Amino acid sequence: MAGASRNKEEMTFWEHLDEFRKVIFRSAIVLILLMVVVFVNKNFVFETIIFAPRSSDFILYRWMESLALLAGIPSLGPKPFMLDLQNIELAAQFFTHISVSFSVAFVIATPFILYQIWLFVRPALYPSEKKSVVGAFGWCSLLFFLGVLVGYFFVFPLTINFLGSYQVSELVKNQITLQSYIHMFTWLVIIMGIVFEMPVLLRVLSRMGIISREMLKKYRKHAILILLVLAAIITPSGDAFTLFIVALPLYLLYEISILVCYSKSAEEDETSKA
Repeated sequence: MAGASRNKEEMTFWEHLDEFRKVIFRSAIVLILLMVVVFVNKNFVFETIIFAPRSSDFILYRWMESLALLAGIPSLGPKPFMLDLQNIELAAQFFTHISVSFSVAFVIATPFILYQIWLFVRPALYPSEKKSVVGAFGWCSLLFFLGVLVGYFFVFPLTINFLGSYQVSELVKNQITLQSYIHMFTWLVIIMGIVFEMPVLLRVLSRMGIISREMLKKYRKHAILILLVLAAIITPSGDAFTLFIVALPLYLLYEISILVCYSKSAEEDETSKA
């Protein structure tokens, strides 16, 4: 970065703007290149990754079946199923291909984009602040990918397994459209990556003195209600089963946030030392 060797205070507003433009440009170039790579590898992306959870041969279902056999209760294992997808619009498959290519490229490019943001803000930080910010960016990338994996291997498969096989009557057959499947896939996977940033966000807020570990413990019941509302907003289908599947990781993240947040006594000690 051109301004990395200069103090942020010595740069004018237009120089800041020029540096930020470079960050956007580099991020856009990487995003476009990754999008092209994903686009040309259509069969692998769709058949091996995106469409894998629609079959009972998916790894999560095989794990669940193995656990049911180990427990001696085979009936608890998932039943064989296969979701058949259909397309009802002429250009839908082409535009779906483009949108999925962008979404996958965005997920892959996230660490690079965060790194570019770090290069932009680094000159304005003191040496002691740089260490904390580097750790924050690292944890943000790690938690985002962890959330994406949880969304892909856990939340999305269980959601489509329930909704795809649910029937109000045997007279009504489920005919899942490609757009419906892709919309739920993209939404659940990416949004789980975003909500997994909760521990980092709450730790930063506790560092700023806005919240504390004791506060999170005190208002745990209120937080659970808020998390349920958030899960309801995240859940595209609105059914109770998907709501529970999404709310469970959110609650676990809240408990982790309590562990990583600063306590009120620790903040007072740091203030007194300062």
